[in-house]
Amino acid sequence: MLEFENVSKSFWTGTRRKVILDRVSFRIDIGKSLGILAPNGTGKTTLINMMAGLEKPDEGVIRRECRISFPMGFTGGVSNKMSALENARYIAKIYGMDPDYVEAYCNWLCGLGEYFNQPLATYSSGMRARFTFSLMLALDFDMYLIDEGMPATTDVEFNKKAGAILQERLRTTTLVIVSHSPSTLEKFVQQAAVLLDGQVHMFETLEEAKQLYDYETQG
Repeated sequence: MLEFENVSKSFWTGTRRKVILDRVSFRIDIGKSLGILAPNGTGKTTLINMMAGLEKPDEGVIRRECRISFPMGFTGGVSNKMSALENARYIAKIYGMDPDYVEAYCNWLCGLGEYFNQPLATYSSGMRARFTFSLMLALDFDMYLIDEGMPATTDVEFNKKAGAILQERLRTTTLVIVSHSPSTLEKFVQQAAVLLDGQVHMFETLEEAKQLYDYETQG
């Protein structure tokens, strides 16, 4: 379970205070994957970083009663000087998992070939996205956090393989996907929410959430 209780978060931009959350309360239970629709610039990444514990609320309480992943694409835990192999084994130890398993799983999924033994500093953005996404899926979490869906890569084989794994994970884990595009959420979520004007509006279905989202962003 992940719960926000009266959570507020804002930033000073230099000219004004930008409100991300204003006394927001909601709960995500294990077994009910959630899609959150949010227009660009409303604080999608900040919200998902708060879920992961990477950013703290200004006010309120965030309760985490399950194992929650780092956001897909988050690179704060990996080193550019180390290879994918070295990073995989290091992160595995941090999370108390078998380094041999995590290394083998990442190597199989990301399909980087000889680059798996090269420093991350030599990677393109697409290669880096494939590795960090593979690393996230290799670790044992109850809830996976994904910012904008699949990684930014044109590798069709990887997208197909990783997408199939995500679908399979839905049977035993929970996904939280934050995106500005409803089509990104359709394959993976049972319920949805909309982040607008510092509030999170929860709905039972994606279709209901889309109605509010389309009205606010296209009306």
